[in-house]
Amino acid sequence: MDLTDETRQTPLTTSPIKLVAVDLDGTLLDRSKKVSERAAAAMKCLPGSGVKVVIASARPPRSVRAIYQELGLDTWQINYNGALIWDEPNQQPIFHRPMHPRLVRMMIERARDMFEEVLVSCEVLDKWYTDRDEHTYTTETGRLFKPDFVCDIGQICSQPITKLMLLGEPRIILQLESLLLEEFGGKVTILHTDEELLQIMDNRVSKAVALKKIATHYGVKPSEVMAIGDAPNDVGMLQFAGVAVAVANAHDVVKEVAHWIAPSNEEHGVHAALQRYGLCE
Repeated sequence: MDLTDETRQTPLTTSPIKLVAVDLDGTLLDRSKKVSERAAAAMKCLPGSGVKVVIASARPPRSVRAIYQELGLDTWQINYNGALIWDEPNQQPIFHRPMHPRLVRMMIERARDMFEEVLVSCEVLDKWYTDRDEHTYTTETGRLFKPDFVCDIGQICSQPITKLMLLGEPRIILQLESLLLEEFGGKVTILHTDEELLQIMDNRVSKAVALKKIATHYGVKPSEVMAIGDAPNDVGMLQFAGVAVAVANAHDVVKEVAHWIAPSNEEHGVHAALQRYGLCE
């Protein structure tokens, strides 16, 4: 695909873009988990032009907060791949669709029956519960924060669970994915975007569903939305958006639904996309 400067600066949409939804890890953030100065400067200018910026991430609110503040945002955000829409300025949920605690306990028990060593983490709104404070395998959020509660599985599963994460050796996670899909696939969404991690949410949630709710709230039509992502869990929101952009490092299934392939997250891809569609210099 042609990525010349001339091509980048030619908007290809007839509708004005009024909302930009952007994934974090692998898209806006580089390998050091930072927003480049070029991308940050471009995104900070969007609200002044009347364009809403919406973060759409698998992360919990606490793990997005520093980036949200760095960009000077005041919008609702998508967390846990759409299981939560969070109002950061008011520190409150707008939409929350957790899993039934009995279902979560069944999945944990099934996973532990096969692999007793698998690590279990549960997110409830913005709180992290686990029964083992071990960090052999962890997430980016796990590197930044400590668990809020370390307690037994029965106590954890006494409440609805926003997101269940199972962590372990790649061979274990691969087998668990197959097992849990077969037994629970009709009830939950299972994402395997990292080889050492399974992310499990209610089967009715996605970034696309959450983005539709947010766009409606802000009075923005799908044709006026730009979505930028890199992973399979971004496909739905790219299909919803009038302008769909994949970064060059994106999974092939993401590139297939994109209207344009931007440079990679290491090469200021988000800035290039905003520039191409006339949203920044």
